[in-house]
Amino acid sequence: CPIICYTTSTIFHSHIYLMQKSNRKTAPSALRISSLLSETAKQLRQPATYSKKNLATQWQRSKRVVNLMAAIQTGVGYAWQINHTPNPDNQQIIQLIQKFCKKSLKALGIEVIALEPIPTHHALWASNHISWLDIPVVGSIVPTFFLSKAEIANWPVIGWMATTAHTLFIQRGSGDTSKISEQMREFLSQGSPVVFFPEATTTDGTAIKRIYGNLLQSAMDSQVLIQPIVICYVNQDGELDQNIPYYGDIRLIDSVKRVLDNPPAKAYVLPLAAIDPAGKTRNEITAILQQRMVDGLARLHGQVLHAKKP
Repeated sequence: CPIICYTTSTIFHSHIYLMQKSNRKTAPSALRISSLLSETAKQLRQPATYSKKNLATQWQRSKRVVNLMAAIQTGVGYAWQINHTPNPDNQQIIQLIQKFCKKSLKALGIEVIALEPIPTHHALWASNHISWLDIPVVGSIVPTFFLSKAEIANWPVIGWMATTAHTLFIQRGSGDTSKISEQMREFLSQGSPVVFFPEATTTDGTAIKRIYGNLLQSAMDSQVLIQPIVICYVNQDGELDQNIPYYGDIRLIDSVKRVLDNPPAKAYVLPLAAIDPAGKTRNEITAILQQRMVDGLARLHGQVLHAKKP
């Protein structure tokens, strides 16, 4: 067991290090991936962090790492399928995105529960943002494309997969909001839904921060509904799961480790009333969305969280 744990964790740590340090944008070859994994494994080969005192956690992490790597391999296969399909249909791509998200969440022990039926109308989706897990959670039940921070495009494997899946990348602070909004408008006008996180950062999940409405212009220009949803992660005690939020100074690899070692958790999703942008200014829509998400998160917490025992 310790040998399996150490081996799989080394592979996983190498994979995360590889994603953060390399800047490949093209489809990676199997030989190149193997070479980079071997190289980074040497740099990361430190004394094992496992001990005899936490064998159950070690075994769980090992199984989840293996399952997550299998999910990523499946995702690579989906990306290869898209790349080798002439003029792939957006709906076909979305279906593969959903399959990949579901496999990834299953590997990590996350169960997604929609408290109300997910709307089927075409829309610009807006969600609160707690963790990197929000993307597969939303992607598993909402047929949509994503916005993402630009640096993810440079991650090998993951970056290539995201690019192939028609992810729209935004450079923080680069002033390219209008360009991204125009790309979103084109997607929306073609009938392809897009989801974004209007808080523009992650939180601890207890409240909605101030939202930024610049990208709502895409819904106004294309005259599609704005569909807000709210998410929360709940542990086995019926409380907000403190191990899942990825915010502040938490490093990505530390956040991933927390999720790997965490007991199974539930991700609750609550769709809210849609907003029609017709006849409204962007500031008005932003204010409506802010209040709707604040009220919606309070309602979600009220429905799924258990009162703490005195």
